[in-house]
Amino acid sequence: MADPRARRSPLAGWAPQLQALNGAIRAQELPFLTQLNLRLDSGGPAADPVAKVLGVSLPTVPCTSVGSGVYEVLWLGPDEWLILAPAGSAPELMIALREAIGSEHAAVTDVSAQRTTVQLSGPGARELLAKGCAIDLHPAASPEGSCVQTLLAQTGIIIVVRDGTATDFLLLVRSSFAEYFAAWLVDASVELTEPA
Repeated sequence: MADPRARRSPLAGWAPQLQALNGAIRAQELPFLTQLNLRLDSGGPAADPVAKVLGVSLPTVPCTSVGSGVYEVLWLGPDEWLILAPAGSAPELMIALREAIGSEHAAVTDVSAQRTTVQLSGPGARELLAKGCAIDLHPAASPEGSCVQTLLAQTGIIIVVRDGTATDFLLLVRSSFAEYFAAWLVDASVELTEPA
């Protein structure tokens, strides 16, 4: 088994550039978060036991997310969710979820290596995202807890709105597109005006 200390996140080489963004924006990779894809019937008998494991009910309203303090659950479709959890927690969480599901027709898959996560915050965050994304992220249209799958600068991405003022976002981007995404962030942020 490979030494986990030898792991390199998709944006490890971009940390200095992300830290040096325009003062209106802060970007930081949150590497190696556990990401589990969950497929099940939200009205079926497994939903309540799964909610007990996660400490929160699965969101059933399209394009929303809920958090329990430890886990964050993103609605991806009528029977599909993405569960975000602390790094390294996949094995135990998968066992607990599979036990909760029991014999129901459902699936839990570890997709942690599929995407990396970037926290984008600051007063210029929404303006920056608007440069490459057609989704209206104004708080009136995308309140706290909104979760959308979209394109940002031609890159498939999941955007989670983390606050009610559109200044804190969680961005999940496929690892294979992460460097392109980081280069776009750095380039697009140059044109923003720093806050007074």
